[in-house]
Amino acid sequence: MDSQPANQSSQNAPQPMPLPGPAMLPRDPNAGFQVQVADTTLSEATIVLRKRRWVLIFGVLLGGIFGMYRAWTQPQLYTATGEIQVRPGASAQYRVDNASFGVMDPIMRLQTEVAILQSDSLAQSVAQKLNLQNDPAFLNAKGPVKHRNLEDNNGAVREGIVHALHGNLKITLVPHTDLIKISYSSLNGKLSADIVNTVINDYIQRSFQTRFASTQRVSEWLSSQLDDLKHQVETSQEQLMELQQPLGLIALDPNHNQISSDLEDLSKATDEARIQRIIAEARYRILSSSDSSGIEGLEAANNGTNPSLLSSLRQQLSVMQIQLAQQSVELGPNHPQVKQLRAQIAAINAQMDKEKSRLLVQSKTQLNAAAADEQMTQAALDAEKADAYKLRDNLIQYQIRQREFDSNRSLYEGLLQRLRAAGVQAGLESSEIDIVDVAMIPATASITPRGNIIMFCMLFGLLGSIILAFLMESLDTGLRSIAEIESITELPSLAIIPRARKVGAENTEKLTIAQRNISVLVQPKSHFAESFRSLRTSLLLSTTGKPPKIILITSATPAEGKTTTATNIAAVLAQRDTRVLLIDADLRRPTVHHRFGLIGKAGLTTVLNGTMTLENAVQNIPEIPNLDILPSGPVPPFPTEMVGSEVMAQLLQRCAGIYSHVVIDSPPILSVTDGVILARQADAVVLVVRHGKSSKHVVRRARDLLARAGAPITGIVLNAVDLSAPEYYGYYGYSGFTYYGVDSTGWEAPPPQGAADAGKEKD
Repeated sequence: MDSQPANQSSQNAPQPMPLPGPAMLPRDPNAGFQVQVADTTLSEATIVLRKRRWVLIFGVLLGGIFGMYRAWTQPQLYTATGEIQVRPGASAQYRVDNASFGVMDPIMRLQTEVAILQSDSLAQSVAQKLNLQNDPAFLNAKGPVKHRNLEDNNGAVREGIVHALHGNLKITLVPHTDLIKISYSSLNGKLSADIVNTVINDYIQRSFQTRFASTQRVSEWLSSQLDDLKHQVETSQEQLMELQQPLGLIALDPNHNQISSDLEDLSKATDEARIQRIIAEARYRILSSSDSSGIEGLEAANNGTNPSLLSSLRQQLSVMQIQLAQQSVELGPNHPQVKQLRAQIAAINAQMDKEKSRLLVQSKTQLNAAAADEQMTQAALDAEKADAYKLRDNLIQYQIRQREFDSNRSLYEGLLQRLRAAGVQAGLESSEIDIVDVAMIPATASITPRGNIIMFCMLFGLLGSIILAFLMESLDTGLRSIAEIESITELPSLAIIPRARKVGAENTEKLTIAQRNISVLVQPKSHFAESFRSLRTSLLLSTTGKPPKIILITSATPAEGKTTTATNIAAVLAQRDTRVLLIDADLRRPTVHHRFGLIGKAGLTTVLNGTMTLENAVQNIPEIPNLDILPSGPVPPFPTEMVGSEVMAQLLQRCAGIYSHVVIDSPPILSVTDGVILARQADAVVLVVRHGKSSKHVVRRARDLLARAGAPITGIVLNAVDLSAPEYYGYYGYSGFTYYGVDSTGWEAPPPQGAADAGKEKD
């Protein structure tokens, strides 16, 4: 039922107790429960494939049918094959650029040739020569065709013919060889052979023409470059010749010239003149500062062993002075001879002074001559150096011109050699391609084995169906496996409830309404009943200290099996030595009283409004003596306000004091808020999820609503599970607990109280 009417009616009614905020939430009893999501394994993939096995079967059958159709309708094609050999050839050593052509990787070279064979230009040339656009055999036409040109329809005809030609033409490399295999398949054997041979011939011709044209282009470019270089060489040589005359060069050797020789001679003369001037200056200074004895010694040193005039006078003076001394003693100072000696000595001294003056003048004259000579030679040297500096600048220009001339001449000679090699190469390129096998007209048609086609199509169908199966699995939002539900809700699973087995039509007449609707009563040893016993055990052990008193059974959306779960778990709980009360709290669509065949005029609503007591409203069934049932009663106008009232809370507390367990069947929590309100007053809340129906978003939303309301969520129950599904294969198939065949008869009425208690203890 839609929750909108209830919400609208609740605006005028007393508001229920507000839900607690995040700070008021109690501690989650399942806070320690953690789900480890395992990675996808091969076993999980196998489960998916088993679950989608009909998709696989359909895919394989569809692939087999399509394969049979292709196998029996495939055309009979005639395949012609030719082989050619592509090798470097004799022209490799004459190539213009050996670095880029001669050392090319053989595999790369062959792949390049294969790409050329598959080019559109070559295919267009073949189509033009064979007139394929007008060939009925090529176009698969039964009669004559309309004449067309390749360029009709803005080239659309050319594109179609080239595309069709490429579709049936195969170019393959023979491993570990230089051979290329060319094959073509068509409905006409002669056409196939003609196309292959034309492709080979056009490829050889194209290879020769393109390479020859490339070499010719290189030759033309080299020729133009050679003309420029030749002119540059001639210009450089003329400039060198012009520079030789001012440099004084006779030949092309710049190290031998007249200026260099003159500079060397002047440098030596200047050094000699400087030495002579220094010697003359030293002699003059010595003569000007020395006495007669010093001058005499200097003259003796300068003249070698030959005595000079001054030395002779000095000797005469010495002799006369000795004679004067002797005669003065012997004859007296006034003796004429003594006076004569004195006069001679004075004459000799005068003569010596005159000689000394002459020597000084002579030394002065020599000094002046040496200084003048030095100045003249130095001036000549400076002038020659200036000419040498000019020569150096001219030599630098000369060397620059010389290097330019040498460079241009070397480049000219190298390009001239390359040009001659390119001319030889142009005549040898055509010998690189040899025809090994010419395509012959095939004698018989070749078809693909039909079994291979069928197997391939079936395999393709299987692969496609596997992909489709996993795609459907990824798009399927329904929850089917326990691991997936635990991962989504982060809650533990309490039990897995299989689909209930319906009792045969011949046995329904003997059963009561409760036995027909409550499967655990008629099939106590079935998988269905065993799963509810497992749920009972999980609930009793879910809380520490004591089992839960008030147990709320709810679901996210309608039709997920919450009422079935509530009625059956109540019946199973009542099989023990305990008193159990089942309350139908779904005040909008009550169904519990229909399941047990009871009257629903009195129930929960009559107790809450005070028109009837709890003892009078509770009903019982003979099949389960320990189970009391409180139907919903008449449908009230404001169900939410009624279940959220204080009277409802007091009623639940009173029932918890009377009964061992109180099981509440509540409405879906995403449709109305009744279940959320009741969940706050329960000791354990069980969320029922229907196998394959509930989506991930819906279940997660329901879990969040209960968690925000502070409800003690015990866990989830996966209902209506198909045990034959791959993910549950063998779940209840263990030995010793298989009860098929045992429940062929109905569940008999319980024995007396003592025997019933003994049987309950066994459960």
